[in-house]
Amino acid sequence: MEEEKTTISPEKEKSIKGRFSGVRKSRWIRFSIACIIYIAFAIWLDNYYILPGLLVLLDIYITRFIPWTFWKKSKNKATRKTMEWVDAILYALVAVYLINTFFFQNYKIPSSSLEKTLLVGDYLFVSKLSFGPRVPNTPLSFPLAQHTMPVINTKSYIEWPQWPYHRLKGLGQVERNDIVVFNFPAGDTVALKVQNPDYYTLCYGIGREIVRRNKEIYFPAGDTVALKVQNPNYSLYCKVGWETVNSNKEDFGDIVYRPVDRRENYVKRCIGMPGDNFEIRNNQVYIDGKPLKNPKEMQLNYYVMTSSPDIRLGESNFRELNVSEDDRFLVSEDRGYDNVLEYLGFPRNADMGFNPVYRLPLTQEALNKLKSYKFITKIVPEPGGGDTYPLGYYKKWTRADYGPVWIPERGAVLKLTQDNLPIYERVIRNYEGNDLQVKEDGKIYINGKETDTYQFKMNYYMMLGDNRDNSADSRSWGFVPEDHIVGKPLFVWLSIDKDRGWFDGRIRFDRFFKCVTKD
Repeated sequence: MEEEKTTISPEKEKSIKGRFSGVRKSRWIRFSIACIIYIAFAIWLDNYYILPGLLVLLDIYITRFIPWTFWKKSKNKATRKTMEWVDAILYALVAVYLINTFFFQNYKIPSSSLEKTLLVGDYLFVSKLSFGPRVPNTPLSFPLAQHTMPVINTKSYIEWPQWPYHRLKGLGQVERNDIVVFNFPAGDTVALKVQNPDYYTLCYGIGREIVRRNKEIYFPAGDTVALKVQNPNYSLYCKVGWETVNSNKEDFGDIVYRPVDRRENYVKRCIGMPGDNFEIRNNQVYIDGKPLKNPKEMQLNYYVMTSSPDIRLGESNFRELNVSEDDRFLVSEDRGYDNVLEYLGFPRNADMGFNPVYRLPLTQEALNKLKSYKFITKIVPEPGGGDTYPLGYYKKWTRADYGPVWIPERGAVLKLTQDNLPIYERVIRNYEGNDLQVKEDGKIYINGKETDTYQFKMNYYMMLGDNRDNSADSRSWGFVPEDHIVGKPLFVWLSIDKDRGWFDGRIRFDRFFKCVTKD
């Protein structure tokens, strides 16, 4: 489009008054609209320090002291064409940055943790207005790159300046059973070559393995927080693991810190709200002692045996049960599972081996279908196990039996004890930025002052995956702080099934514009 031209004499052009005269009415209208939008944005941000930017708008639309479009007067055609592209790209980048930061963003489901509610390959339209967008912690960043630039593999943001947490007014609040996109809380520190499990679990696990292999060298240190209720070797495991991971770049890569808004995006279902007493008993969630209705598409893992060594589940069976290729695990072919199968009560066959035994995640509907197969002789639920948050806790919680645990609420005051401090230590220190120390006599010091209470600054949530036995969630890494909440998925705008061909259902047309609901 041709730029609207205003003819001003050289004499008038030199004076401020002259620059206002002769400006067309249409330009004043556009300037007024831009000012209204800008002022409304400043009010929404609750940041009136940006209002001097109105002077920039005044110069762009009216006075033109700065030659913003100098290149349009160039006699060199190549220069004009190049600058047109530069102008268009910069405009697009700014627009994408503002839209992605304050309004909505795209999110692709990378794992099966929410199946069958959301599937691997679903592309989500995520609204940031639903819970209110955050002012970015790291405002100087490249649009559409979470933390790393593609191809060149460098940081996509500049660490300075970093702004404190501030959330703008949104359309609502996080509610129970909402599907929520959030920044991974334990993703503040990352070993670039080994990002799963998280850094803290990685250090603890590696340290534990090293200490157990070298018992004659190591001994219980007993110098950690809440010695009486955590594994007495907890501090030693963490220390040995930290030294190993941080000194071995070849295997673990560089260790980097990421601000909140640059941590990986996760998506889970919000099950526990601030102030709740949260508990899981035999895979059933209880809130304040009352059972919570399970999601319709919730999955659990089952071990499934066929009636003969020659009988196996076929592709048609897996499709009927809606089990993806990545979730089909024939455990009977792995001799390392022999003791597990014996423990679960699976009988050996005449060859002293096992008939085909699969480990499958199934919804209740799929489980009922499986039970109707006449060639299935035994179905056993998978027992809960594995490390849970807090690591090394003496109560030995599992993913199937977890808690009870109280979820922190903004303004609430908690009595700190040796029993509960391991649960809230990360909240107090990492998420709310306090200096926390426990002396040898067991006394607790926060920011240098002895105390036995703590008042929380933020709300926290418990997030779980619907695919309960295949989900790394709050049972593994704890609470999700309110400043990590990104937005709410509204609908699926594209869905790709990587297990199928292009002419065999690779594009899931039936999921296009499927709303993401609490059910």
